[in-house]
Amino acid sequence: MPTRTNGLIRLVLMRFLAAFALLAALFFLPAGTLGYWEAWLYLGILFISVSFIVAYLVRFDPALLARRMKTKEKEADQRLIVKLGGVALILAFVLPGFDRRFGWSDVPVALVLLADALVLLGYGVVFLVFRSNPYTSRVVEVEPGQTVVTKGPYGVVRHPMYVGSLLLYVLSPLALGSYWAMIPAALNVPVFVARILMEERVLARDLDGYQDYMRATRYRLIPGIW
Repeated sequence: MPTRTNGLIRLVLMRFLAAFALLAALFFLPAGTLGYWEAWLYLGILFISVSFIVAYLVRFDPALLARRMKTKEKEADQRLIVKLGGVALILAFVLPGFDRRFGWSDVPVALVLLADALVLLGYGVVFLVFRSNPYTSRVVEVEPGQTVVTKGPYGVVRHPMYVGSLLLYVLSPLALGSYWAMIPAALNVPVFVARILMEERVLARDLDGYQDYMRATRYRLIPGIW
């Protein structure tokens, strides 16, 4: 077991460092400068938040951490959704650097800091989801022995993970000091809606009790709206 856990930690560490380096390149190369304080603050929030979540999962739920390492979707329509979301996300992360270089936006410091706080809140929501649902896989699938989770944030909406993720994705451009990058970031909203609808189709088909849960918990993302 320790050997398997050590291997998992190495895999997580390599992926995290690679993702961190990629994000730094997407921010600073288009900006043409390292004097981009919004990007440094954003990366700091990301590093601290992800490190805390990973440390928690390594200690209390390494099986969930292993599930989060899966990236290959089984459903063809989900693979398409993931690709579309990936394009929107890359654009939302690349544009702020060009915005910083050419001065397209003038986002007030207070708004940048508010966006950073909401991004941090998004990580907090994701952490609550991980604590509540040990089957929070990155891919859409139903595992043997999986049960419907109704506690914690799942008692409020059916897809709290996407609530946290949307806070992260949609508000990241403002945290990086760019209004223009909000355009591709906003494309994540219809992408997430499509993914949720397709995911619910799989869960209602394959997960015992999920249809009853859907009837009991009416809203998917925003109570009283959808």
